Amino acid sequence: METLTRRGRAVRLGASALGLAVLLAGTAWGSDDHFPFGPFRMYSTSDPPDAPAPDTRIEGVDRTGAVVDLGQAATGLRRAEIEGQQSRYVAEPDRLRQVADAYAERHPDAAGLVEVRIVIRWYGIEGGRPTGRWADETVVSWQADR
Repeated sequence: METLTRRGRAVRLGASALGLAVLLAGTAWGSDDHFPFGPFRMYSTSDPPDAPAPDTRIEGVDRTGAVVDLGQAATGLRRAEIEGQQSRYVAEPDRLRQVADAYAERHPDAAGLVEVRIVIRWYGIEGGRPTGRWADETVVSWQADR
């Protein structure tokens, strides 16, 4: 068995120290986006027992007025991708056109979409239990030029 050279030990020690420093910095100042060096807060926090629970969805309205679910099967876009970019969609609603285009590509015979929107359904919670009540909030909407 060979032993490491002095330089080999120094390189490994330096790499370990750098990894530890990045991990500590990510824990102190990072966010979930900095995985694997961020704190991954989604698992380290919880909502109060009476806070409403959000359920984000994306939906469209076609030319006939029908509401269309624009989930992964309809567009190829995962809900997590939409939720992760939600602030960008709010800042630039025209980005929702990409969702309409993805739907049109997968469903060429379907009526075209005239509106795409991100909707959060807030489920009521009391004492950590669902109340059976909910309210929808449209956070951003894009409408096609008609």
